[in-house]
Amino acid sequence: MKKIFFIPAVILITMASCGTHQKKILIYASSDIQVDNTQKNLTITEGTTHQERELDFSGSDPVTLNVQSPVGKFTLDATEDGLYIANLKKDTVVGSYQHVGAEGNSKITQEQLKRQLDSLQLLITGQNVNAANKNYFIPPGKISKINISGTAKVFGPYTSIPSSFDAGSVAEVYKFYTNKEVREIIDKLMPMTIYKEEPKEEPKKEK
Repeated sequence: MKKIFFIPAVILITMASCGTHQKKILIYASSDIQVDNTQKNLTITEGTTHQERELDFSGSDPVTLNVQSPVGKFTLDATEDGLYIANLKKDTVVGSYQHVGAEGNSKITQEQLKRQLDSLQLLITGQNVNAANKNYFIPPGKISKINISGTAKVFGPYTSIPSSFDAGSVAEVYKFYTNKEVREIIDKLMPMTIYKEEPKEEPKKEK
């Protein structure tokens, strides 16, 4: 009964020019996200369908979101200018900066695949995660600032970056997943790291 079919549109985030204070908060939830006129009071109910909503705030004052959810009431603070992701799902959300748009279709080696799997396993446990690495581990009920300026595109859970996507059209690209998604990716890729020796041909006997 855990069917989640949601393909969110690409989120285009354009930060204002220098001198203008702006905060953008991208909300991830598993049900409809109800927001009042101030955009600061949110209500989340039980659900299994991924939903996203972007909230925009201007001015230098800190922003506090008041959230009413099935687990209770809590607040989330955005104190500085920039882009934030607030995770109102039950599962942890993880993501990172994407190096996309490079020319060529080079084949990935088993060693490269193993390194990628190691990185994914560290990511879902929150290890080696920091702003300098441009990767993010956001537990349920938490908010994290994505340190970007200029124009960026964020691809959320349950969607993929199209092969035709022109990464040169934006300053940065980020991709986020739920931990459940990443575990499924790891399970699918793990068998590909196991080296299978080619069967040796039996020598022909002389007649």
